[in-house]
Amino acid sequence: MFKFLIFDWDGTLIDSAARIISSMQKAAEDVGMPHPSDKSVKNIIGLGLPEALQEIFPGIETEQIQQMREKYSHFYLEADRTPTNLFPGVEEGLRRLNAKGYRMAVATGKSRRGLDRVFEQTGLGELFHHSRCADETRSKPHPLMLHELLQESGMDVSQALMVGDTEFDLEMAVNAGMKSVGVSYGAHEIDRLNNHKPMSIFDQFGDFEAWLDESRV
Repeated sequence: MFKFLIFDWDGTLIDSAARIISSMQKAAEDVGMPHPSDKSVKNIIGLGLPEALQEIFPGIETEQIQQMREKYSHFYLEADRTPTNLFPGVEEGLRRLNAKGYRMAVATGKSRRGLDRVFEQTGLGELFHHSRCADETRSKPHPLMLHELLQESGMDVSQALMVGDTEFDLEMAVNAGMKSVGVSYGAHEIDRLNNHKPMSIFDQFGDFEAWLDESRV
């Protein structure tokens, strides 16, 4: 049914919520912003960083956004040692999907610097033919990220499937006229995902892989 699989990164392939929350809270402390709750940070996972900061800190000024971006990047990429591990079955599943001939891409709220770093750390970069980051295009849920990936890959929207853990991922797919599926183990609750009518929601990455196999029969 699908030839082009587009994955979100944080919360879909890798369990990074704890580090995102910790890094955001430490950054806020360093620049004198109010301490954000765990829930408020978790709610914005998936957005580009400027958009996320505007959601967490309504009325935040441009200078403060720049300060927070620098501090957050410092903590997330260098200073914070909160573990971030791939979810169970992700690495093996992605390698099998690649071997089955799927073209794969990443559409993420991370920066290009951040995505290149985790590609190298995980060794998974070689599996993805295309990627788009929030600092290169419009933030989710705007569909431009997906439109650019389709254009770059030469794929039609009917051949593509968005896979994500947040309502921003699935709303972006709706806005692009693309089918989507969700995963229940990431940042947003199932009710929020269902608001955007994914084809299915999976509790494990392996369940998604099995569903794809069945759809090919």
